[in-house]
Amino acid sequence: MKKKPLILVTNDDGITAPGIRALIEVMNEIGEVIVVAPDSPQSGMGHAITVNSTLYCSPITINQDDIQLEYSCSGTPADCVKLAVNEILNKKPDICVSGINHGSNSSINVIYSGTMSAAVEAGVEGIPAIGFSLCDYSWEANFESVKKYVKTITESALKNGMPKGVVLNVNFPKMKEDSLKGIKVCRQARARWVEEFDKRTNPMGREYYWLTGKFVNQDKGEDTDEWALENGYVSVVPVQFDLTAHHAIQDLNTWSLND
Repeated sequence: MKKKPLILVTNDDGITAPGIRALIEVMNEIGEVIVVAPDSPQSGMGHAITVNSTLYCSPITINQDDIQLEYSCSGTPADCVKLAVNEILNKKPDICVSGINHGSNSSINVIYSGTMSAAVEAGVEGIPAIGFSLCDYSWEANFESVKKYVKTITESALKNGMPKGVVLNVNFPKMKEDSLKGIKVCRQARARWVEEFDKRTNPMGREYYWLTGKFVNQDKGEDTDEWALENGYVSVVPVQFDLTAHHAIQDLNTWSLND
């Protein structure tokens, strides 16, 4: 009998978030599941790690009927993966899945995302990894329509293996399952946030700020994640964590740096 794959599940919305509970449900259909996730929301933490304070990680039971082992961690999503690999598991998992995030992590959002940073941390450890996100920020978001795609993509990654140095960034448009047109492998759209700060004053007279802004897609290509999502497709973007701009090395070598 074929041994079930060992699957590490994490997220950035917190261990009780509906998105991760939906992801756990799907992963239990595929393999043996271990959950190590933040004890509170860690959205927008990027690849932050805890270095100046203590970390706590304890077994937890969310539902008495759960069959998987779960650990609640006081740290960031990247911390969760580090603790899982180095302290909790006695071997590397066959795959790490992160999410399902409440909200988009397409385009430039990937660099701010705690969801994707957990997947990237797993990739750095040599573990195949996927970050899943639904373009719906509501806590009551409906994840039923995407479970089939989560299972298909995860099983395909386990079967085919992942390209070296690559993790997958998967985003789902907010729509009913029968409206989804399928899956597209895409590139990351060239887009950015145009930030604004809402400046206010507290009752003690001290100024404070709320970060606001709008997302601006500057990319008109039809091969991007933003185009796919806007047109009813699940977007799959291969993400590399080698940040070297290889195309720029030759140009930089023309500088007179040693004169």
